[in-house]
This record gives sequence, C-alpha cells and structure tokens, in this order.
Amino acid sequence: MSGPQAPVLWEVVDPTSDAARQILTEYFDDIVGRYWGRPATPTEVATAMTDEPSDDLQVPTGLLLVGSVDGTPVACGGVRLVGGGVGDLTRIFVSPAVRGRGLGAGLVARLEALAVEAGVRTLRLDVRADLAQARSLYQRLGFVDVPRFSDARYADHWMAKELTAPAQTSSAPTV
Repeated sequence: MSGPQAPVLWEVVDPTSDAARQILTEYFDDIVGRYWGRPATPTEVATAMTDEPSDDLQVPTGLLLVGSVDGTPVACGGVRLVGGGVGDLTRIFVSPAVRGRGLGAGLVARLEALAVEAGVRTLRLDVRADLAQARSLYQRLGFVDVPRFSDARYADHWMAKELTAPAQTSSAPTV
C-alpha cells in the first residue's frame, strides 16, 4: 500500500473472488484469534470459513462489499437479505493496517445505502461480547439493542437500525 492515507476503492464482489477470499480469510483469522485469545491456526480459520460460509452474500440473497487500497483488500462487509424488508449486516472487518481512518463507519454507511437500494428497511446484526469496539461503533452509528433474533452460536448481543431513507455516505469520512 502506498501509504496510510491512500484512497480506498469500494466494490461489490462475488464472495468466491480472489479479493473476497483474501479479506474474508483475514476477517476469520482476526475473529477466531480474538475468540481464543491467541493467534488462530490455519486449520481453525479454514474450519470457521467452512462452518460460517459467505457464499450467499451475492444476488439475489445478499451482497459483499470489499474495500481495497492499491489493489490489496483491506476491508469487507456484507448484507444478507432475509426478506420482508429485513437485512443482516455481517462480515464487517477493517484490516489492522488501516484502522483508525474511519473506514468502519464508511463501510457501514455504504452497506446501509446498498441495503436500502435492495429494499431493506430494517438492518440487523449480532455481535460477540469480546468485540466491544465493534459494538461501540454500531451504537455510534444508530444501532440499538434488540431482543435476540437468531440462534447464532457465538452471538451475545443483537442490534438493529431502521433505514427509513437512503444512508448518507457523504457524512462518512472521505477515505
């Protein structure tokens, strides 16, 4: 990457693309390692990716957004289309190399806008207790705690946000 402030190119990608596989592997490495409190092994990452597939994050069941700097994927996030105007936010990740630039907030804002375009009125998510920074970000972005809506094995908190108008990506930091 050419520097910490290099621009990010955002694009919706197929979850089986090289860029998606690269950033999703980094995502799973991060969350599995945080869960165990130590670096994840390649086998643990591969198992997590098999147990929690991302294949449905493509039309017509969802989408996967990847942010790249100089051709290197550095962030990702997805929306799973549940039906009835509901979408689930998932796979939200910003690589440690580019954290602190507002990419998380910008990523979620872009996903909100794409969700609205797909007919989503309520965007939900679940999050583990150990991912306190992520939960704090979601709260700052207007997500509120809601009753449990899934049996996700690793979830401790459930949140949602009503999307009544297109998300304003212009208020997100320019990256």
